[in-house]
Amino acid sequence: MTCLIGWTTDDECICKNTEKKKTHLELYRECLRRAKYVGSRQHNTELVVDMVRQQFRKHMHETNPDKIQKLKDDAARGLINHILYESEKMSGRKFSQNS
Repeated sequence: MTCLIGWTTDDECICKNTEKKKTHLELYRECLRRAKYVGSRQHNTELVVDMVRQQFRKHMHETNPDKIQKLKDDAARGLINHILYESEKMSGRKFSQNS
C-alpha cells in the first residue's frame, strides 16, 4: 500500500485505508515489489529493480530532513501513479484528468 495521506515526523507514512505507518524500509520494499512487477510485464525485471536500488543507494546517506521528505514523497507518488495506471488499464476507465 502506498502513502495516501502524508508523512509523520518519525519518517513514517500514514496510509489511508489501514492508518498503518509506513517506514522508509517498507517504502523501499514496496518500490522493489512494483519494480519486479513492471519488469516482469516488460521483460526487463533486472534493469528496473536495479534502477530502484540505485536511487535508494544514491540517497542513503542524506541527512537533510526536507530533502528526505521530498525523496519519500517522490517515491510514494511514483507508486501511486503506477497503481492508478494498472487500475485504469484493467478497468478501462480513466481515474486521472489530463489538463
